[in-house]
Amino acid sequence: MNKEVNLLDQRAREVLEGNDKGGYTIPTAGLYPYQWNWDSAFAAWGFSVFDIKRAWQEIETLFAGQWPNGMLPHILFRRDDPDYFPGPTVWGTEEIGPISSSGISQPPVAATFIRAIWEKDQETGKDHLLSLIPKIKAWHKWFMDWRVSPNGAVFVTHPWEAGRDNSPDWDSAMAMILPKDIGEYKRRDTSHVDPSMRPTKADYDRYLWLVQRGNRLGWDEAIMAKDPPFSVADPTLTFVLLRANKDLAFMSEAFGFPTDEIDHWCRTLEMGCASLRHPETEHYNAINLKSGEHTGYLTSASFLCWYAGIGDEGMLDLLKNTLQDTLYPIPSLDNNSSEFDGLRYWRGPTWPILNALIGLGLSDMDHEKEAEIIRSRTRELISRHGFAEYFNPMTGAPGGGKAFSWTAAVWLAWASPSVGAK
Repeated sequence: MNKEVNLLDQRAREVLEGNDKGGYTIPTAGLYPYQWNWDSAFAAWGFSVFDIKRAWQEIETLFAGQWPNGMLPHILFRRDDPDYFPGPTVWGTEEIGPISSSGISQPPVAATFIRAIWEKDQETGKDHLLSLIPKIKAWHKWFMDWRVSPNGAVFVTHPWEAGRDNSPDWDSAMAMILPKDIGEYKRRDTSHVDPSMRPTKADYDRYLWLVQRGNRLGWDEAIMAKDPPFSVADPTLTFVLLRANKDLAFMSEAFGFPTDEIDHWCRTLEMGCASLRHPETEHYNAINLKSGEHTGYLTSASFLCWYAGIGDEGMLDLLKNTLQDTLYPIPSLDNNSSEFDGLRYWRGPTWPILNALIGLGLSDMDHEKEAEIIRSRTRELISRHGFAEYFNPMTGAPGGGKAFSWTAAVWLAWASPSVGAK
């Protein structure tokens, strides 16, 4: 392995270790000072390359925040940091979970990465996995109980739940919310990142109003489910949960746990995936469940179909076009869209985490040529522009937070030329 690769591998390890706060990893200093759900799962995947015990520790500190109802929060507020908003007092969950947290979840990539970590060293992972399987299943059951629409697709009740916080997929549903009495507040994100890259104040007012509503209702899902103000069927969560359930079923079977319920979940979600196909454009996209209308946007989440094990020749054609149109694919919004913005949060930038998931799915389904194009372009992107949160797909310019854990993890576990070479 050449010197440059070794240096990048070492730098990626330093990013993860630098964001390690004693058994859990923050996404990046300043902007995101707590433990985030899917960020932590990606970090564990990265740690597994050079420290398998630390990888399991990351997973276990994440699941230490699981609520009694099975929900695994999207943020665990492990230390008080007044520089972050909205913090613990805004969410008001102190009496619900074992750790002060947010009141929503995030894409459940953990099961897939847990399987990957376990398969690296099954003996070391055996006891960890035995204790984790029931917890993973409880989390997935929470999704199936509270976030699955009648058509089988997984919906979100807050844009942050999808991980793609500021995607245009949420615009039509967000426009239906008229926030009132939210009070004065001071954002902290725009003091760390150029405000032009972040959600607008109008967006943030709505984000905060939804959080305040959850707080008022005690985060009781049965109450919150009655006429929710925001409800959008999401390709990210639907594809990711389907893949996660398949991996959970595999691990469960390996240890003699029953899989009938999980298999049923998979069939439901497969129906849900089909429902997300736009009747005219025939690509997968979100559905505003309040209006029943497809959003129509082609996003990087649209290409997660292979990650879920769903073959689609039409989507493959769209992917090939995207690979031709962008220097550093895959943009989070089609670069031909009038709303494309190469550096605004989830409205155009390329995110290495989505590239990795899409690439893994393509490889699994024998589309190795396309998978390798995405992997090699991601490798070039990180090599040239560093371990940023996301990047401009046309120029490679870095955006968001710097020294980002999940980008470092993607490099170590997937993008680096050293992957599979040791």
